[in-house]
Amino acid sequence: MAPFPALTHVAVTVSNLPASIEWYTRLFGAPPVLDEDEESGTFHHAVFALGGGTMFGLHTHTGATPDTGFDERRVGLDHLAFACTAQELPRWRDRLDDLGITHGGIKTASYGSGLSFRDPDDIALEFFAPPG
Repeated sequence: MAPFPALTHVAVTVSNLPASIEWYTRLFGAPPVLDEDEESGTFHHAVFALGGGTMFGLHTHTGATPDTGFDERRVGLDHLAFACTAQELPRWRDRLDDLGITHGGIKTASYGSGLSFRDPDDIALEFFAPPG
């Protein structure tokens, strides 16, 4: 059997697409490479190209359920983590500070070090560096 493949993309549903596009454009340092209604007409997506060939999408759906806000304690997504090294974490902390994005500071545990923050819909995000 072939090795399990890497993730190619992640898509999150947002409540205010223009506000989220602006926020993620500032975070990623580049605008989306795609911003269109999906051909089925059931959702709109804006897609960012990240390092390593990973795509990050923002979606809004027609007929979406009422917004109850993101909560990682509910079944579903807990958080998304962006790979970095331990040496890069302070630079990412400083970048979040420069952007005015609240974060929890760099935390270190036996499984690695992370820097947690949230997007405008309160979706939990993290810069993560594995140990050693």
